[in-house]
Amino acid sequence: MVDYFAGKVAFVAGGGGMGTAIAEALVAAGAQVAVADLDADHLEAPNTANRFGLTGDLSDETFVEQAVARTLDCFGGLDYLVNTTGVLWFDRDRSVVDMDMAVWDQVLRINLKSFALTARHAVPAMITRGGGAMVHFSSIDALAGDARPQDAYGAAKAAVIRLSKSLAIQFAGAGIRSNVILPGPALTPMQARWDADQAAADAVADAVPLGRLGSAQDMADACLFLLSDKASYITGTELVVDGGLTAGH
Repeated sequence: MVDYFAGKVAFVAGGGGMGTAIAEALVAAGAQVAVADLDADHLEAPNTANRFGLTGDLSDETFVEQAVARTLDCFGGLDYLVNTTGVLWFDRDRSVVDMDMAVWDQVLRINLKSFALTARHAVPAMITRGGGAMVHFSSIDALAGDARPQDAYGAAKAAVIRLSKSLAIQFAGAGIRSNVILPGPALTPMQARWDADQAAADAVADAVPLGRLGSAQDMADACLFLLSDKASYITGTELVVDGGLTAGH
């Protein structure tokens, strides 16, 4: 896919494992990319002519507006939005019966409101450009309940699917596509718990029909397909990238 994205500009919200892999893949394919994240440690890649990082809170509309504006100033337009921002707090995000509702509010602010804000400011820029594409990261956790719940996380991820479908319908006439990726278990910083518990990681991998955990690169490959013209007739849908895990349920 070398130079497949030449002349294109992407805004990647969230610079963690998946966001970094996606940004790197887009730059390698010829795109210019801005990456935004609250944690400066997620933006360690040096700024270049084709990529720069922005440190700030993606659930703060002022920051999002400024970040998109800077992307337009630096690269001259915007073609793609990728939303990967998210937190998964096993120690605090539990059943709504038990959890601190301040945690509920914070998780939805990070995992859902940030997606709404980036779309709010990216879509007008894409319309000016004549079209574009968005990929929003949800999770297979959005598809079912769980006896060991992270209710705020799951609710936010389910809402991302609904938001994406609405955006797809609203802006199809402007040439803008919106799709969702639902990752299964993957070795990314969000699942750092597996770094210290190989037995747990192996048990999860054994439950996956393809016999392994996913990777950030697996998600990047799926994302670039959905952004690309190869997916020009795909909008308002979800791509499950889980090694077959949900196929048996």
